[in-house]
Amino acid sequence: MDTRVLLQPAYVLHSQPFKNTSLLVDFFTIDYGRVRVVAKGARREKSKYRSLIQAFHPLLVSFGGRGELKNLVAAEASHMAIVLKGKRLFSGMYVNEILSRLLHNYEEHKGLYKTYQDTLIALQGNSSIEILLRRFELNLLTELGYAINLNEDYISHQPIMKECQYRFTPDVGFELTDQDEISSNDPRIFRGIDLIALRELTLDDPTAAMAAKRLLRLALGAHLGERPLSSRALFK
Repeated sequence: MDTRVLLQPAYVLHSQPFKNTSLLVDFFTIDYGRVRVVAKGARREKSKYRSLIQAFHPLLVSFGGRGELKNLVAAEASHMAIVLKGKRLFSGMYVNEILSRLLHNYEEHKGLYKTYQDTLIALQGNSSIEILLRRFELNLLTELGYAINLNEDYISHQPIMKECQYRFTPDVGFELTDQDEISSNDPRIFRGIDLIALRELTLDDPTAAMAAKRLLRLALGAHLGERPLSSRALFK
C-alpha cells in the first residue's frame, strides 16, 4: 500500500550520496521517529532541496512510497536554521550521530523530539555544553527504555550516598562496592558524590563532569556497539 505523509515537522540527522544525483536522508520526525527517504536529484546544482537538506534546519517534509524506504515528495523550511559554531557545532553533530545510530525507523518519540529541539536551541546560547549533552543523553536512554537510576543501589535499594563508591553495570544499575575491592583503573567505579552531581546536573566540578561523561559513554556504548562515533574525533 502506498502511504503518504504530509508536512511532517522534521530535522535532518544524516545524509549521504545515493546513486548519481540523489541523497539518502535520515529525518527525525515528530510523529514517525526516524524516517529514511530518497531525495531524488537533491545533489543537482539547481535542486530545490540543496539548501534545505541541512543539519539543524527545522523543516516540514512530505514523503511516501510502498516500502520502508520512502521518497521525499516535498520539503520546506518551518523556521530559521539553527546556527552552531565551534564546539557547539561538534556537539550538535554528536547528538545527530547518536540519534541516527540508536533510533529505529518509524518509532514515535515525541518527547525525545522536543528534547532534541530544545537542546539544539540551547546550544546556540551560553548554556554549559556539558550539562546540555548529559541531560540529552540521560533523556535519550530513558526514552529508549534504558534509564539510569541515579537514586539508589539496584541490589539493596538504598539511596546513593555521596561518601560511598559504586560499580556501574549498563542497563542494570549501581552496586555499592567495598573500598578494598576498588581498582583505580576500573572505569566502572564511580563516587557517590559524582552520581549525585549528575542527578542534579550540577557539573561545575571538573571531576564530576568527567565522571558524568565517562558514565554516559559506558551506558550508550552498550547500545552503540564497537564502531566509534565519528563526531567524537572532532573534540580532540
